[in-house]
Amino acid sequence: MSDTLAIKCRRALRQCGLDRLVVAGGVSANEPIRHNLRKVAEKEGGRAYFPRTEFCTDNGAMIAFAGALRLEAGERSGMAIETRARWPLSELPAIQ
Repeated sequence: MSDTLAIKCRRALRQCGLDRLVVAGGVSANEPIRHNLRKVAEKEGGRAYFPRTEFCTDNGAMIAFAGALRLEAGERSGMAIETRARWPLSELPAIQ
């Protein structure tokens, strides 16, 4: 996984003509990934930036909290779910 991510980040830096790589989320807490991405950025003449590890969290807790708020607001639905690879937040109805 680390090598694939490094390849894609190198490609993105080159295609966009950038020299800064900002990595966040749960993946940014992984030390081998941090090491590889730092090397990638340096080889491209740039630098990689990471948050402190205590801020590198997976968004699972955020999703659970959003679900709890909707449940508390009285929203209910059946067990059927629609899965989509990309689901714009603008299509999600606001909590009333």
